[in-house]
Amino acid sequence: MNQVTRQTPAGCKSGLVRGIRTVVYAAAVGGVGSRLLAGGQLTLDTGVGRTLRPLGPITVAMAAPRDTVFDVIAAPYLGRTPRAMADEIEVLERGSDMVLAAHRTPVGGRIVTTTVETVRFDRPDTIDFRLVRGPVPHVVERFTLHPEQGTTRLEYAGELGADFWGLGRWWADQVASKWEATVSASLDRIRKEAERRAS
Repeated sequence: MNQVTRQTPAGCKSGLVRGIRTVVYAAAVGGVGSRLLAGGQLTLDTGVGRTLRPLGPITVAMAAPRDTVFDVIAAPYLGRTPRAMADEIEVLERGSDMVLAAHRTPVGGRIVTTTVETVRFDRPDTIDFRLVRGPVPHVVERFTLHPEQGTTRLEYAGELGADFWGLGRWWADQVASKWEATVSASLDRIRKEAERRAS
């Protein structure tokens, strides 16, 4: 009995291998790219299809004078950063009323996002943050302190932007939810410390 064997054209098999290799490489690059993007080491800043969205507003009442609240916020930046905060904040450059600081925030799994921001202090009532490097190309934030009969009303508001239309809107929403949760947790710590100092 004669057996018929089919011959596969050489180009067909090598084309399949190239296709599989391309998919594997694309998945690897995409995985590394998304990890770098989430970690803040890669910023896609093209300005193409940029979408802006608000951060906040968040308002917190604090049973402490405005100067005390301002001092609590400014201390790790303008003074010596406490050891307890050394894993979160690293001041890279320090001036009398402005610093360049790296902020590290765990965002899930083993990913820690590092943002680099300028922080400007305008005593006694405003602190402004502007993103230099992070998971999105644009973030500006303002903390405004309003005195109210020996207490303080702190208002937080900002703006976050990402590029590439719908994909950028989706990414901005992902980043904003973590960003606002981090700010809320920070404001709670600030409130507790300011109220402790004021008591």
